[in-house]
Amino acid sequence: MTTFVFAAGANGVSAAPNELVLRGHRGVGVDQPGQQFRRSYQAPQDLAAFATEPSALAGVTVADQVAATVEVVRRAAAHGPVVLVGASIGGAMISLVADAVPHLVDLLVYDTAFCCVDLATPDEYMATPEAAGTRIGDLLGFAAADPSVIGAVRFNWRSADPALLAAAKAAFLAEGTDAEFFAFLNAMAPDDLLGKGATPARGARARWGRVPRVYVRHLRDRIIPLALQDRMIREADAATPHNRFRVFDLDTSHVPDAAHLAELVRLYDALA
Repeated sequence: MTTFVFAAGANGVSAAPNELVLRGHRGVGVDQPGQQFRRSYQAPQDLAAFATEPSALAGVTVADQVAATVEVVRRAAAHGPVVLVGASIGGAMISLVADAVPHLVDLLVYDTAFCCVDLATPDEYMATPEAAGTRIGDLLGFAAADPSVIGAVRFNWRSADPALLAAAKAAFLAEGTDAEFFAFLNAMAPDDLLGKGATPARGARARWGRVPRVYVRHLRDRIIPLALQDRMIREADAATPHNRFRVFDLDTSHVPDAAHLAELVRLYDALA
């Protein structure tokens, strides 16, 4: 039986879609070390405390998160094939995991995700011409603390600012309903690693490069523009011409709405 392992993306608490499990597959999200919620984040919020309380992620590194994901992959591989899925910056994570244990991963799935090849980090890719038009800057209004004070990046996803929420919905999930958008925000953890996007995430051709891989392009993505997705696909194919991406398209935003999530799950089912 195939196990789908879902790596966490930015501010992500990962989980397998219920429909995937109902289709007969095993699915598991990876609990990342140091991730936690806090009382000051609850309603009514104590924003002064929220802005100054040290993060449990302070001192946690990308290497720690890679190790946690490798351990889940190792345990899953004992029971059959493993499909490792990464969305958004989670693509950087699955590249590093595949580089560490290529023999344990049967398929990599980059779901509108970073795949660093010619450039070393996601941040470097976001500075390229292909990233022009990204709306990631619309999310900066959610920033809720000085990273140098708390030791992490912190966002208040429970903000009720209507203009901020409208901009975030347009950036993340433009085709979705308000209910879908708020469900997505409520699944986001407030803290993330400091410097995560600046951490090198390239895999070696002889290790990462030998694992079969799929790229799911999101045609309306406003966070990782389509031109940037295509650049990373081209670079990876050029690096390992014997092991090129299989590419599939979803006509959706960075985060798929319910209809497109169902389409994505059907793709996962077929890949298994």
